[in-house]
Amino acid sequence: MGNNSATFGLNGENYEYPVMSGSEGPDVIDIRKLYGQTGAFTYDPGFTSTASCESELTFIDGGEGILLHRGYSIEQLAEQSSFMEVAHLLLRGELPTADEYSDFTNTITRHTMLHDQLRGFYQGFRRDAHPMAIMCGVVGALSAFYHDSTDINDPAQRMIASHRLIAKMPTIAAMAYKYSIGQPSMYPDNELSYTGNFLRMTFGVPAEEYVVNPVIEKAMDRIFILHADHEQNASTSTVRLAGSSGANPFACIAAGIACLWGPAHGGANEAALNMLHEIGHPDRIPEYIARAKDKDDPFRLMGFGHRVYKNYDPRASVMQETVKEVFAALNVNDPVFDVALQLEEMALNDPYFIDKKLFPNVDFYSGIILSAIGFPTSMFTALFALARTVGWVAQWNEMISDPGQRIGRPRQLYTGPKQRDYVPVGDR
Repeated sequence: MGNNSATFGLNGENYEYPVMSGSEGPDVIDIRKLYGQTGAFTYDPGFTSTASCESELTFIDGGEGILLHRGYSIEQLAEQSSFMEVAHLLLRGELPTADEYSDFTNTITRHTMLHDQLRGFYQGFRRDAHPMAIMCGVVGALSAFYHDSTDINDPAQRMIASHRLIAKMPTIAAMAYKYSIGQPSMYPDNELSYTGNFLRMTFGVPAEEYVVNPVIEKAMDRIFILHADHEQNASTSTVRLAGSSGANPFACIAAGIACLWGPAHGGANEAALNMLHEIGHPDRIPEYIARAKDKDDPFRLMGFGHRVYKNYDPRASVMQETVKEVFAALNVNDPVFDVALQLEEMALNDPYFIDKKLFPNVDFYSGIILSAIGFPTSMFTALFALARTVGWVAQWNEMISDPGQRIGRPRQLYTGPKQRDYVPVGDR
């Protein structure tokens, strides 16, 4: 808590409100007593100037291009850590010791199988259902199968539910993919890593052995790390808002998946790849860059710039080298990928993009990598949901254990009709 305060004047009266200081980031004016003292609310569509909670998980400085998870930079975590380590860090508060890491990965591995009746749940969906539609339904349905971990007031049950969600999401996502292409789903293999297991369940078939490519495994693990948490974005806020009512954790994460599905949130990497396909060949890049600069042309370069990062997206710099590693390992030869690499080169050196800070973001790179590995665009957001489940679960746990947390209840600026009397239908 800072020592200074903010003075607010309304109708000739002055009111003082304390200013709170976090360990990083701008100060925050505590306006919890504003309505009680003044009878007025603040107006903040999208809550972009409002801190909805106190959190120790993730810090973002968009102007400087900084992303920290519990103090560790995303660059260091992506280069040196693993997704399971990051999951432990977000969920438990610290990077694990060797013994803690072994126990944690073993716990997650032992929870990867789905209740067998859930396999029948998939049969109720049309074959061409979007994987996110399936994931919304299946994750919501988990609460019907795991009654022993829905008491949110019991910390032990909360942790079991958290482990289950993190462990089962790769199985759920892989089964959604398998169902959409008409292949039999694969059971998890306890000998494989979290990411290796997911790759096998997605691309393996029962008829032959699947060998995990270590370069692809590392690339996927890195993509998962880069998407693990991103502070109070739309889907995370949705999970917290749903959880504030006391809803069970499976319902809360299903709500987060539904929010993430929106093209302005989780669908950005799909839009970026579609744009690369539209350009089609490196020869056409100048034409599209000219269109992007033309204010009268509705065309926009997808995968460039970011709402939060007004500098280089720190996650994107990690992905640059990963693109090249994956292309080399898979011997990629596709004009669309050539478009991506040349477009990146031009954008990083064109004064127009530099002046407007339109740098390639994480969505630009992740879509290219996922496509090269073999994922259809319909799976991109499902993979995002898989990775972000770790952040959602950590945020949900933090919210439940926060004594200052209350049920979410945003206010509004009402502009409808004033009170009026009912008129019988015959007199209208």
